[in-house]
Amino acid sequence: MRVTAAVLAALAAAAASASASNVGRRLPSERRTIVDEVTGATLVFLTTDAANDAKPYQTHTTWTADGKWVIFRSDRAGSGPQAFLVNEGTGDIVQLTDGPTDTGSLNLSRKRNVLYYARGGRRREGPETPRQLVELRLDPLLADALAGTPKEPAAYERVVATLPADLRDAGGFALDADETQLYWGVSLDPAPPPGPRPSPPPAGGRREIDDRNMDPKQDREESRRRFAEAGKGRGGIRSIDLQTGAIRTVVDVPLRMGHVQANPWVPGEIVYCHETTGDAPQRIWTVRADGTGNRPLYAELGDEWLTHETFATADEVMFNLMGHLPWLRERPTGVAVVSLRTGYMRILGQIDEDMGGGRPGGLWHCNGTADGRLAVADSFKGDLYLIDRRSGARTLLTGGHVMKPDHAHPIFSADGRRVLLQSGRLTGGQSLDLVVVAVPPALLEK
Repeated sequence: MRVTAAVLAALAAAAASASASNVGRRLPSERRTIVDEVTGATLVFLTTDAANDAKPYQTHTTWTADGKWVIFRSDRAGSGPQAFLVNEGTGDIVQLTDGPTDTGSLNLSRKRNVLYYARGGRRREGPETPRQLVELRLDPLLADALAGTPKEPAAYERVVATLPADLRDAGGFALDADETQLYWGVSLDPAPPPGPRPSPPPAGGRREIDDRNMDPKQDREESRRRFAEAGKGRGGIRSIDLQTGAIRTVVDVPLRMGHVQANPWVPGEIVYCHETTGDAPQRIWTVRADGTGNRPLYAELGDEWLTHETFATADEVMFNLMGHLPWLRERPTGVAVVSLRTGYMRILGQIDEDMGGGRPGGLWHCNGTADGRLAVADSFKGDLYLIDRRSGARTLLTGGHVMKPDHAHPIFSADGRRVLLQSGRLTGGQSLDLVVVAVPPALLEK
């Protein structure tokens, strides 16, 4: 059979297309500035595409070490879920990953422009590939992308380790303060089966969880049984040496692992939670990297609903005592901090918020400045409040960010001068955009 030159050219083009990578693809700026009509704050929208854009959880670093770029995950331009960077000043967007990528736990170094992420595993199409922990060097990739000359991904990456196939992700990754190791939350049992769905079923995903957890008519004991079932299973934390790839056990526990995070300032200090998709009998735990000192960090009471723990300073963890149901308001609620050294806890603040239908709302996700001066928290209505930790004064920073299709998850920049959030404000909650808001100068004065 004769093969024409045209056929050969088509085959070559198809092969090149199949092997081509979008790593280093540069996308145009979407940057847009508007003024909050209530507070007067300038809102810098870094992304405004119709794609759904989400920043990492407020437990993880979001700006690159040089402070110029913000990392996010997106499905823009037919990419599937991938990692991107957007330049805060210019709005330039660069794609960082391609193919099967775990965008749920993206770990930026705080010392170098380097990203750690996991790739591989099961795919909707094509064969399953080994799961790998990858180190991606951002400086040469960004330089080549901005010059329009990106190389093959292998030019920028190093495979740190191949992850054991018998360990399932549960709780994500966290980069240690000295950046010699990374902590990986794992499940040692299959995921529990989903509970019965209400009729008619609400919207799926995050919305469904929110609708069930926020229903003021929910029965306390029924909810506790539901959360107990969702939190079943054995979990653990593994340490991965970032030079050698060696994997060792930190701790195994008789509960579902969640929200693994490392103290950004103190090496070898880990916080994790009992994940139940809602309330837990004992939510927040801490352990040392050598497996010692595993203990509850804040011993909660039976009618307290704790969530969204995150390191606030080198010696404190910030979290929220939820106040979104009538019976929760029978006790003190609000954003709180607990000392890792003494165990002392204090509540920083709460708001009264009428959500209608007997729901009181309140503060939800929180973050703090490293100097211990300010806290930021979103509310159930999508408003962001700053709390002066010295005086307790609350300041409405910006409002109307909808909290759909996901929550705002605010986080401070490393210098404590800006807040980054994900917002449904421009789309009415149809998709998320990334927004940066400056902290008012008066709150930064010594």
